[in-house]
Amino acid sequence: MSGAPAEERRREDVVQDHMALVGHLVREMLARVPAHVNRDDLMSAGYAALVHAARGFDASRGVPFARFAAARVRGALLDELRGLDWASRSVRQRARRTDTARQELTAELGRTPTVQEVADRLGCRVEDIESADDDVHRAVVFSLQGFATAGADDMVTEPSAGPEEMLIRRERLGYLRHAVDALPERLRAVVQGYFFEERPMAKIADELGVTESRVSQLRAEALSLLRDGLNTHLDPALAAQVPAKEGCVARRRTAYYDQIAVRGTLHTRLALTGPDGLPVAA
Repeated sequence: MSGAPAEERRREDVVQDHMALVGHLVREMLARVPAHVNRDDLMSAGYAALVHAARGFDASRGVPFARFAAARVRGALLDELRGLDWASRSVRQRARRTDTARQELTAELGRTPTVQEVADRLGCRVEDIESADDDVHRAVVFSLQGFATAGADDMVTEPSAGPEEMLIRRERLGYLRHAVDALPERLRAVVQGYFFEERPMAKIADELGVTESRVSQLRAEALSLLRDGLNTHLDPALAAQVPAKEGCVARRRTAYYDQIAVRGTLHTRLALTGPDGLPVAA
Protein backbone atom coordinates (compact mmCIF):
# COMPACT_ATOMS: atom_id res chain seq x y z
CA MET A 1 0.00 0.00 0.00
CA SER A 2 2.91 2.33 0.63
CA GLY A 3 3.79 2.25 -3.06
CA ALA A 4 0.64 4.08 -4.11
CA PRO A 5 1.19 7.21 -1.94
CA ALA A 6 4.83 7.30 -3.02
CA GLU A 7 3.82 7.14 -6.68
CA GLU A 8 1.26 9.89 -6.13
CA ARG A 9 3.87 12.10 -4.49
CA ARG A 10 6.21 11.47 -7.40
CA ARG A 11 3.55 12.60 -9.83
CA GLU A 12 2.84 15.70 -7.75
CA ASP A 13 6.55 16.54 -7.80
CA VAL A 14 6.66 16.10 -11.57
CA VAL A 15 3.67 18.41 -11.97
CA GLN A 16 5.22 21.02 -9.68
CA ASP A 17 8.54 20.84 -11.53
CA HIS A 18 6.87 21.44 -14.91
CA MET A 19 4.29 24.12 -14.05
CA ALA A 20 6.55 26.72 -15.65
CA LEU A 21 6.22 24.78 -18.91
CA VAL A 22 2.49 25.51 -18.95
CA GLY A 23 3.13 29.22 -18.44
CA HIS A 24 5.63 29.24 -21.30
CA LEU A 25 3.26 27.46 -23.69
CA VAL A 26 0.36 29.72 -22.75
CA ARG A 27 2.47 32.84 -23.36
CA GLU A 28 3.51 31.39 -26.71
CA MET A 29 -0.13 30.75 -27.60
CA LEU A 30 -1.36 34.16 -26.44
CA ALA A 31 1.10 35.82 -28.82
CA ARG A 32 -0.80 34.20 -31.71
CA VAL A 33 -4.43 34.82 -30.81
CA PRO A 34 -6.67 37.89 -30.42
CA ALA A 35 -6.35 39.89 -27.21
CA HIS A 36 -9.80 38.90 -25.95
CA VAL A 37 -8.75 35.27 -25.34
CA ASN A 38 -8.69 34.73 -21.58
CA ARG A 39 -5.28 33.78 -20.15
CA ASP A 40 -6.77 32.13 -17.06
CA ASP A 41 -8.89 29.80 -19.20
CA LEU A 42 -5.80 28.67 -21.09
CA MET A 43 -3.79 28.24 -17.89
CA SER A 44 -6.52 26.07 -16.36
CA ALA A 45 -6.68 23.88 -19.46
CA GLY A 46 -2.89 23.65 -19.51
CA TYR A 47 -2.57 22.65 -15.85
CA ALA A 48 -5.27 20.00 -16.26
CA ALA A 49 -3.40 18.58 -19.25
CA LEU A 50 -0.15 18.57 -17.27
CA VAL A 51 -1.76 16.52 -14.50
CA HIS A 52 -3.17 14.05 -17.03
CA ALA A 53 0.25 13.84 -18.68
CA ALA A 54 1.87 12.98 -15.35
CA ARG A 55 -0.67 10.22 -14.80
CA GLY A 56 -0.32 8.77 -18.30
CA PHE A 57 3.44 9.11 -18.73
CA ASP A 58 5.31 5.91 -19.55
CA ALA A 59 9.08 6.32 -19.30
CA SER A 60 9.61 3.05 -21.17
CA ARG A 61 8.57 4.77 -24.41
CA GLY A 62 11.86 6.65 -24.35
CA VAL A 63 10.29 10.11 -24.65
CA PRO A 64 11.34 12.72 -22.04
CA PHE A 65 8.47 13.86 -19.84
CA ALA A 66 8.86 17.53 -20.80
CA ARG A 67 8.46 16.65 -24.45
CA PHE A 68 5.52 14.36 -23.78
CA ALA A 69 3.80 16.93 -21.56
CA ALA A 70 4.40 19.79 -24.03
CA ALA A 71 2.48 17.91 -26.71
CA ARG A 72 -0.39 17.17 -24.31
CA VAL A 73 -0.56 20.78 -23.08
CA ARG A 74 -0.42 22.22 -26.60
CA GLY A 75 -3.23 19.91 -27.65
CA ALA A 76 -5.33 21.00 -24.66
CA LEU A 77 -4.73 24.67 -25.44
CA LEU A 78 -5.76 24.18 -29.06
CA ASP A 79 -8.89 22.33 -27.94
CA GLU A 80 -9.68 25.17 -25.55
CA LEU A 81 -9.32 27.73 -28.32
CA ARG A 82 -11.52 25.73 -30.67
CA GLY A 83 -14.09 25.39 -27.91
CA LEU A 84 -14.06 29.13 -27.35
CA ASP A 85 -14.61 29.67 -31.10
CA TRP A 86 -12.21 32.61 -30.85
CA ALA A 87 -12.49 33.33 -34.57
CA SER A 88 -15.92 34.86 -34.04
CA ARG A 89 -18.66 34.88 -36.66
CA SER A 90 -18.14 38.58 -37.31
CA VAL A 91 -14.41 37.99 -37.90
CA ARG A 92 -15.14 35.18 -40.34
CA GLN A 93 -17.72 37.27 -42.20
CA ARG A 94 -15.29 40.18 -42.48
CA ALA A 95 -12.61 37.80 -43.70
CA ARG A 96 -14.91 36.49 -46.44
CA ARG A 97 -15.73 40.04 -47.57
CA THR A 98 -12.04 40.91 -47.65
CA ASP A 99 -11.18 37.78 -49.61
CA THR A 100 -13.96 38.49 -52.13
CA ALA A 101 -12.70 42.06 -52.57
CA ARG A 102 -9.15 40.80 -53.15
CA GLN A 103 -10.32 38.30 -55.75
CA GLU A 104 -12.38 40.91 -57.60
CA LEU A 105 -9.51 43.42 -57.61
CA THR A 106 -7.03 40.75 -58.72
CA ALA A 107 -9.26 39.93 -61.70
CA GLU A 108 -9.72 43.62 -62.54
CA LEU A 109 -6.10 44.71 -62.10
CA GLY A 110 -4.31 41.58 -63.26
CA ARG A 111 -2.13 41.64 -60.14
CA THR A 112 -2.41 41.29 -56.38
CA PRO A 113 -4.04 44.47 -55.00
CA THR A 114 -2.45 46.56 -52.28
CA VAL A 115 -3.97 46.70 -48.81
CA GLN A 116 -5.00 50.31 -49.50
CA GLU A 117 -6.86 49.26 -52.65
CA VAL A 118 -8.72 46.54 -50.76
CA ALA A 119 -9.59 49.01 -47.99
CA ASP A 120 -10.89 51.50 -50.57
CA ARG A 121 -13.05 48.82 -52.16
CA LEU A 122 -14.56 47.90 -48.79
CA GLY A 123 -14.80 51.49 -47.56
CA CYS A 124 -12.71 50.91 -44.43
CA ARG A 125 -9.27 51.74 -43.04
CA VAL A 126 -6.06 49.89 -43.86
CA GLU A 127 -5.73 49.14 -40.13
CA ASP A 128 -9.08 47.31 -40.20
CA ILE A 129 -7.90 45.07 -43.05
CA GLU A 130 -4.59 44.29 -41.37
CA SER A 131 -6.28 43.53 -38.05
CA ALA A 132 -8.73 41.13 -39.70
CA ASP A 133 -5.90 39.50 -41.65
CA ASP A 134 -3.93 38.89 -38.46
CA ASP A 135 -6.82 37.01 -36.87
CA VAL A 136 -7.43 34.93 -39.98
CA HIS A 137 -3.74 34.10 -40.36
CA ARG A 138 -3.64 32.81 -36.81
CA ALA A 139 -6.68 30.67 -37.55
CA VAL A 140 -4.90 29.20 -40.58
CA VAL A 141 -1.96 28.20 -38.42
CA PHE A 142 -4.21 26.52 -35.85
CA SER A 143 -6.17 24.74 -38.54
CA LEU A 144 -2.94 23.04 -39.58
CA GLN A 145 -2.79 21.33 -36.17
CA GLY A 146 -0.14 23.57 -34.72
CA PHE A 147 2.47 22.61 -37.35
CA ALA A 148 3.96 26.11 -37.27
CA THR A 149 3.62 26.65 -33.54
CA ALA A 150 5.57 23.62 -32.39
CA GLY A 151 9.16 22.72 -32.99
CA ALA A 152 10.01 19.28 -34.29
CA ASP A 153 11.20 18.17 -30.86
CA ASP A 154 7.83 19.03 -29.33
CA MET A 155 5.54 17.34 -31.81
CA VAL A 156 4.42 14.10 -30.17
CA THR A 157 1.26 12.46 -31.36
CA GLU A 158 -1.42 11.53 -28.88
CA PRO A 159 -1.37 7.78 -28.17
CA SER A 160 -5.13 7.66 -28.81
CA ALA A 161 -4.63 8.34 -32.53
CA GLY A 162 -5.57 5.27 -34.56
CA PRO A 163 -3.56 4.01 -37.55
CA GLU A 164 -5.90 5.59 -40.13
CA GLU A 165 -5.99 8.93 -38.31
CA MET A 166 -2.21 8.87 -38.02
CA LEU A 167 -1.74 8.25 -41.75
CA ILE A 168 -4.11 11.10 -42.62
CA ARG A 169 -2.30 13.45 -40.27
CA ARG A 170 1.11 12.47 -41.65
CA GLU A 171 -0.12 12.94 -45.21
CA ARG A 172 -1.43 16.42 -44.38
CA LEU A 173 1.88 17.40 -42.82
CA GLY A 174 3.69 16.10 -45.90
CA TYR A 175 1.46 18.11 -48.20
CA LEU A 176 1.96 21.19 -46.04
CA ARG A 177 5.76 20.83 -46.19
CA HIS A 178 5.64 20.49 -49.97
CA ALA A 179 3.16 23.35 -50.32
CA VAL A 180 5.47 25.69 -48.39
CA ASP A 181 8.50 24.53 -50.39
CA ALA A 182 6.64 25.13 -53.66
CA LEU A 183 5.79 28.77 -52.85
CA PRO A 184 7.55 31.46 -54.89
CA GLU A 185 10.80 32.49 -53.22
CA ARG A 186 9.61 35.74 -51.62
CA LEU A 187 6.36 34.24 -50.36
CA ARG A 188 8.24 31.26 -48.95
CA ALA A 189 10.67 33.59 -47.17
CA VAL A 190 7.79 35.45 -45.53
CA VAL A 191 6.01 32.26 -44.37
CA GLN A 192 9.18 30.68 -43.00
CA GLY A 193 10.36 33.89 -41.35
CA TYR A 194 7.03 34.92 -39.81
CA PHE A 195 5.48 31.60 -38.81
CA PHE A 196 8.30 29.09 -38.49
CA GLU A 197 11.15 31.30 -37.29
CA GLU A 198 8.88 33.80 -35.47
CA ARG A 199 10.87 36.82 -36.62
CA PRO A 200 9.35 40.32 -36.40
CA MET A 201 7.73 41.60 -39.55
CA ALA A 202 10.06 44.62 -39.53
CA LYS A 203 13.13 42.39 -39.82
CA ILE A 204 11.60 40.40 -42.65
CA ALA A 205 10.77 43.65 -44.43
CA ASP A 206 14.38 44.85 -44.05
CA GLU A 207 15.76 41.59 -45.45
CA LEU A 208 13.44 41.71 -48.45
CA GLY A 209 13.94 45.45 -48.98
CA VAL A 210 10.22 46.25 -48.76
CA THR A 211 7.81 47.90 -46.32
CA GLU A 212 6.01 46.10 -43.50
CA SER A 213 2.76 46.71 -45.33
CA ARG A 214 4.18 44.85 -48.34
CA VAL A 215 5.22 41.95 -46.11
CA SER A 216 1.66 41.81 -44.78
CA GLN A 217 0.41 41.70 -48.35
CA LEU A 218 2.85 38.92 -49.26
CA ARG A 219 1.82 36.98 -46.16
CA ALA A 220 -1.85 37.17 -47.15
CA GLU A 221 -1.03 36.07 -50.69
CA ALA A 222 1.07 33.14 -49.43
CA LEU A 223 -1.58 31.89 -47.03
CA SER A 224 -4.25 32.15 -49.70
CA LEU A 225 -2.08 30.02 -51.98
CA LEU A 226 -1.39 27.51 -49.20
CA ARG A 227 -5.05 27.21 -48.29
CA ASP A 228 -6.26 26.76 -51.86
CA GLY A 229 -3.34 24.49 -52.74
CA LEU A 230 -3.98 22.15 -49.83
CA ASN A 231 -7.72 22.14 -50.48
CA THR A 232 -7.11 21.29 -54.14
CA HIS A 233 -5.27 18.12 -53.16
CA LEU A 234 -6.83 17.20 -49.82
CA ASP A 235 -10.39 18.57 -49.91
CA PRO A 236 -11.53 19.11 -53.53
CA ALA A 237 -15.07 19.88 -52.33
CA LEU A 238 -13.79 23.03 -50.59
CA ALA A 239 -11.60 23.93 -53.56
CA ALA A 240 -14.63 23.65 -55.85
CA GLN A 241 -16.40 26.35 -53.84
CA VAL A 242 -13.77 28.93 -54.83
CA PRO A 243 -14.88 30.89 -57.93
CA ALA A 244 -12.83 29.95 -60.99
CA LYS A 245 -10.44 32.63 -62.20
CA GLU A 246 -9.10 33.35 -65.66
CA GLY A 247 -5.97 34.95 -67.03
CA CYS A 248 -2.32 34.95 -65.99
CA VAL A 249 -3.11 35.00 -62.25
CA ALA A 250 -5.19 31.83 -62.60
CA ARG A 251 -2.44 30.16 -64.62
CA ARG A 252 0.15 30.97 -61.95
CA ARG A 253 -2.05 29.53 -59.23
CA THR A 254 -2.70 26.37 -61.25
CA ALA A 255 1.03 26.00 -61.85
CA TYR A 256 1.59 26.28 -58.10
CA TYR A 257 -0.99 23.57 -57.37
CA ASP A 258 0.75 21.33 -59.92
CA GLN A 259 4.12 22.01 -58.26
CA ILE A 260 2.76 20.70 -54.97
CA ALA A 261 1.66 17.49 -56.65
CA VAL A 262 4.94 16.79 -58.45
CA ARG A 263 7.07 17.35 -55.35
CA GLY A 264 6.28 13.92 -54.05
CA THR A 265 4.09 10.87 -53.75
CA LEU A 266 2.15 9.51 -50.81
CA HIS A 267 5.25 7.48 -49.92
CA THR A 268 7.61 10.47 -49.89
CA ARG A 269 5.13 12.63 -47.97
CA LEU A 270 4.73 10.00 -45.29
CA ALA A 271 8.52 9.66 -45.21
CA LEU A 272 8.75 13.24 -43.88
CA THR A 273 7.39 11.96 -40.55
CA GLY A 274 7.97 8.82 -38.55
CA PRO A 275 5.31 6.26 -37.51
CA ASP A 276 4.71 8.37 -34.39
CA GLY A 277 4.03 11.51 -36.42
CA LEU A 278 7.32 13.20 -35.51
CA PRO A 279 9.10 15.04 -38.34
CA VAL A 280 12.13 13.13 -39.60
CA ALA A 281 15.40 15.04 -39.46
CA ALA A 282 16.72 16.01 -42.86
